[in-house]
Amino acid sequence: MSPSRSIPVAELSSDVLQRKALAAHEALGQGEGVDGSLRGIVHDSWLRSLAFLPNPGTARARMFCSEEDLEAYRQGHPLAAIMPVIDRLLVQPSLESGMLVAVGDENGRLLWVDGDRDLRRRAEGMLFMAGTDWSEASVGTSAPGTALALQRSVQIAGAEHFSPLAHPWSCTAVPLHDPDSGTVLGVIDITGTADAVATSTLSLVEAAVAAAEAHLSIHRLRSRLPGAKRRRSACTPAALYRNSLQILGTDHGVVHAGGAALELSPRHAELLTLLALHPEGLTADQLAIMAYPEDASVTTVRAEMLRLRKVLAGHGGGIVPQSRPYRVPTELVVDAVQVLNYLHRGAHRMALEIYRGPVLPRSQAPSIVRLRGEVSALLRDAVLNDGAPDTVLQYLALAEAEYDAEAWQVALRVLPGRSPKRAAVVAHVEWLEAELSAAPSSGSSSPKFW
Repeated sequence: MSPSRSIPVAELSSDVLQRKALAAHEALGQGEGVDGSLRGIVHDSWLRSLAFLPNPGTARARMFCSEEDLEAYRQGHPLAAIMPVIDRLLVQPSLESGMLVAVGDENGRLLWVDGDRDLRRRAEGMLFMAGTDWSEASVGTSAPGTALALQRSVQIAGAEHFSPLAHPWSCTAVPLHDPDSGTVLGVIDITGTADAVATSTLSLVEAAVAAAEAHLSIHRLRSRLPGAKRRRSACTPAALYRNSLQILGTDHGVVHAGGAALELSPRHAELLTLLALHPEGLTADQLAIMAYPEDASVTTVRAEMLRLRKVLAGHGGGIVPQSRPYRVPTELVVDAVQVLNYLHRGAHRMALEIYRGPVLPRSQAPSIVRLRGEVSALLRDAVLNDGAPDTVLQYLALAEAEYDAEAWQVALRVLPGRSPKRAAVVAHVEWLEAELSAAPSSGSSSPKFW
């Protein structure tokens, strides 16, 4: 989980590096673009940040919910289960070391901020506090937001921050993963002065994240034991999980609720997906139009919804759809929607990590077909526009990219001539060219890749 860096961590707060970063800010203000002398990880993050925030001076955190809503949200979030570990390993030591510890969700929104009291008051001046959004889309380059965008450990020092408000601060952040699915649950951050980007700080946070992931895994195992519901615990099984629906790369769909998984029939996966996408609810008439490629009667929809409700009632987890209109009574996180959210925030690498293939590949439901096309097209465009060799190669490993001639051309263009991975790409391009040449055509010549 080591962060990408072009210089040793010990030099992140050096005068030389900070002068370069300040000069880069000055050049940006004069319309000269992003300075190439920045560390690579910072340079790339600034480019992403500019897509959301054309002026660094306007980059600032914002509140995303009220104090009451925040308390309800974080107590129902799986990260609540790991807070005792974070408190013991990071918060308590930070009280004497002059550091702040922040825990954010998978969207870069801070749920807890604790540590040195005086430092907390100072940090509130730039809205570094619970209930604020510190994603790259909101504040630009920062350790929490950039770590989530890249899905790896990140250290940002002083003027490397995109927002001038954050220049007095340095920070180290490490993403925290779900021990079952491997998806990102959130991020753990240490913020303070130069010590916040020391090598020892990075090691400490990574060790704390590993311990927190193990702690969450143990809690989940205990929640599945017979009689677990009778045990008193600060963390109920419901709080250990996010109710979710997986529809990427599968025809059946898998719903996760209350710590258990259930495979759905293709039709039930379509209906539950549509309800999850429309939390305000849908009528039987609306479902008939959205879920059936042919004309379907309201009676057919109601009968299928009755069967779906029976299936989900036997599964538990409190996700049985209500009626009049049909709607899911609790939030149901859909993996395809997560991909879209990451793409809209410019975090395409994170989107690619959780993408498992097209949305319900064989579904002909009109709304599902539209969603499938949107997710696949946006992901493809983001990856090819990024042009990073490792990202392009990861995309090409998907089944849907096997015959994507343009994507393979991009791979040839971005891979260094001496890359050991280039030979495999060339071989595939030659095979693809032969396949296209052999395919029936209307007389036009086959495309060439060279």
